[in-house]
Amino acid sequence: MTSLIGGERVGSAVLVPHVNVWLDVDGQVALSDWRVALLEKIETCGSLAEAARQLNIPYRTARYKLREMQTALGEQVLVSYSGGASRGGMQLTDRAREAIRRYRCVTAGLEELIAERFAASFTDF
Repeated sequence: MTSLIGGERVGSAVLVPHVNVWLDVDGQVALSDWRVALLEKIETCGSLAEAARQLNIPYRTARYKLREMQTALGEQVLVSYSGGASRGGMQLTDRAREAIRRYRCVTAGLEELIAERFAASFTDF
């Protein structure tokens, strides 16, 4: 059997473990890897439209997911400002930054942990 990093060969197929974490409130997704990436991109770009463009997702989808997050969390995650020389933009609230930090703490190392458990459980499969 050929050993693969993070996966095991099964015949001609390769089993590869994946982990997908999300936090929800009453079944409504509040935070996930995808949503956190959107928030971080908005913070970097200062714009929902530009963040959506850079992530290659439709603006309407990004806006919808943002509303879902805010509804689930029960508070705003972005502050908008308009006009002036900078032509306006968006930035994360302090609460959103803290939610991202805590989400990253929860998910840190999970890929490695899953890879270790997978290797221990599927070595001879």
